[in-house]
Parts: sequence; structure tokens; C-alpha cells
Amino acid sequence: MTNTNALADLLAISPVVPVLTIEDVSHAVPLALALLEGGIGVVEVTLRTEAAMAAMAAMIAEVPDMVVGAGTVLTAAQYRAVADLGARFVVSPGSSPSVLEAAAASRTPFLPGAATPTEVLHLLEAGYRLQKFFPAEPAGGIPMLKSIGAPITDVRFCPTGGITPANAPAYLALANVICVGGSWLTPADAMRRGDWPHITKLAADASALKR
Repeated sequence: MTNTNALADLLAISPVVPVLTIEDVSHAVPLALALLEGGIGVVEVTLRTEAAMAAMAAMIAEVPDMVVGAGTVLTAAQYRAVADLGARFVVSPGSSPSVLEAAAASRTPFLPGAATPTEVLHLLEAGYRLQKFFPAEPAGGIPMLKSIGAPITDVRFCPTGGITPANAPAYLALANVICVGGSWLTPADAMRRGDWPHITKLAADASALKR
């Protein structure tokens, strides 16, 4: 099940989906609350740390107004684990046959990654009209997305990788971009300090971006 409509609704919640790398589980809930206060209602928690699963569980349980997705999902086992945990969507930097099989068997929507027209077409053939363009800047950025969008009109993207407050508006202005993913809303030093007002300010700025 590709669940395109359900995923589109989730990605439309905020123009920017914060990509979170959480080292300390105790940061999870105040971080989610700070982002919500700034107008950001959806996040991607990456499976890059040992704290990731517990952080997602805490957000899901204690901040029900935040839509929590799981990112950096690389295996079918990880897909099933985050779906069982309650992640609302799953994101991968690419795709593999086993992960696509797990996605097809799950009710949890999948945002697979692609960086080339061939990868985009393979995923489109599998039913994925929403894809993650990753790594966005190294893969050609805005010119690449414009080039892909000319012949392939049925796919919309969430570009991630090298997105900043400076270039996010130009990405969001593209017809084939539904939102962008970025890590700038949650600076590591601000998280270590527990400077949640600063993160709320960054979230407010991001949530005001036009698309």
C-alpha cells in the first residue's frame, strides 16, 4: 500500500519537516513541544542514534498533537519496528526490494528516497508519487528537480540534504515540491543547552515559509 493521499496530508502539515537526530531521550518531549509551539506539526526522527526508538515512543505517547515519522529506515526489520511503535510515516534515503516489500505489506505510508530520474521512475512504477529527493544539494538541487519535473510530472518531492533557511524558499516555490526536510531547526548545541525558546523561534520562522 503506497497510501499516497494519507502521506500527502501529513507532508502538507508544515512547509518544513524537521529531520531530528536525538542523542538524549530526555530531549524528545520538550523538543516536540517547542516545535509545536512554533507551528511545526510534523517531524522525522532518524534512526541514527541508540536513543531514536525511545525518543519516538516518548513523543508519540506524550505529544499526541505532533505527527511523528521515522527516518533513515534502511531495512525491512526497521520498517516493521517503527510501524509497530506507532510512527505515522516512514522515510528512507533510498529503497531496496526488501524495504519496498515491507512498505507494501504495511499500512504505514512510505516516503522512499531517489536521486536520479531512473530511481524516480522505478519508484513511480511501484506506485510512489511522493518521494524524498536525497541528497538534494549534492544530487543537483533545484536545477535537477526542475529537469526531473519537466518529463516526469506525476511525482512530488520532499528534498532533504543541504536545505537551509536561505535556499528553502526557492525549493518550496517549485511545482513538484510538497515540502522540504531540514535539520537547521534543531541545532545540536541548542538541544544540549535545552534552549527550547530558540528552537521555537526557528520553527516559527520555518512554519511561515510560503509554498
